[in-house]
Amino acid sequence: MINKRLLIKHLLAHNDENSFYDKKRQIDISQKEGKAKFLKHICALSNSNPKNNSYIVIGVEDTDNSIIGVDFFDDSKIQNLINAYLSHPPIVQYENIAFPHLPHDKVVGLVTIRPTGTITSLRKNIWKYYGGSVFFRDGSISMPKVFDIEIKDVNSAQVAAIENNSQNNIEHTLDGVMEFMNARTDYSPQYKVFKEYFVVCWAGQKKVVKDEIFFSRVDIELINEQVKLFFSALDEVSIFYDDNTFKIIEYVRLGFQDSYKYYQLEETIINFQDNASYNIETTLLFQPPQFDKKILFHIYNNNNALLSKLKKGLQLTPREEADLKNLPSAYLICYLNLFHEAVGKLHEAKPYLKKHSSELYNYYKESVRILRKVKYS
Repeated sequence: MINKRLLIKHLLAHNDENSFYDKKRQIDISQKEGKAKFLKHICALSNSNPKNNSYIVIGVEDTDNSIIGVDFFDDSKIQNLINAYLSHPPIVQYENIAFPHLPHDKVVGLVTIRPTGTITSLRKNIWKYYGGSVFFRDGSISMPKVFDIEIKDVNSAQVAAIENNSQNNIEHTLDGVMEFMNARTDYSPQYKVFKEYFVVCWAGQKKVVKDEIFFSRVDIELINEQVKLFFSALDEVSIFYDDNTFKIIEYVRLGFQDSYKYYQLEETIINFQDNASYNIETTLLFQPPQFDKKILFHIYNNNNALLSKLKKGLQLTPREEADLKNLPSAYLICYLNLFHEAVGKLHEAKPYLKKHSSELYNYYKESVRILRKVKYS
């Protein structure tokens, strides 16, 4: 079992990116340019490593390899994005890896690319890249290639050595458990051992509603690999487990003004096997709430007027300040109710919400996260 934190350290020991790994300060796949560049790197790394895994490490300064971290990135549907844009797509996994020195809300992103052994290419046009384009790694750069396209195994021995040196051991596991338990003493941390091998730790603020137990501000970590599962501090989570599985159902809070409800968003099940392996299954449960169209038109127009004032830097009334907190989720609900322009308005509001306050920006990120899950489900 690979300890992903150790793996990242070993990858960064190769100070410069090369043909089997890349590093990024951050990525942004919410915009076409960022999405296109991400797909280009996935394509190039897959083609340049037909016999071994390749990696992208996110949250690292390019100049000195210092680990500064990024926000949690919750994209269980990232494989659907890869499949939509790439022919012969590799298997791609994005994981949030905890590092002790980082703030509680920061992690290092680790993208693992598992190739298929065939040429991967763009399936269709995106940004300035044309459908049919093939990319390879040229040192630390992902470059298009037109002639002499051939996949060659040049890195498998080196990558195998790095992965072997990143194997977990009992000391790493115990250190990880103690680190988690000590860091989350405020929310009654718990742990469970599965199949005499895997350790899952979790903590959250507990509340009981009609005999059902929910948690907010939840942290869940698969200790063996130092992998954190993402759940927004704005959401509620229910947790169930037996000897073989650990199941999480995530609920999102949506509504208008002072009327909110929690809706099931996604179910995540970790299945532990007897052969010291596991798999994670995610199922989207979300059913968009439907509202009266007349009410939505009124709210949509009010949001547009509020956004206009925000863009002009005009003073907001106390009531408008309160309405501003609802703006991201209101645009999201409008979009889910077939107000197609609402998603553009949501993205248009991003820089102004970010400038206004970190709280509003968190509301924006939460709405975009839900949108991404629904879009690529």
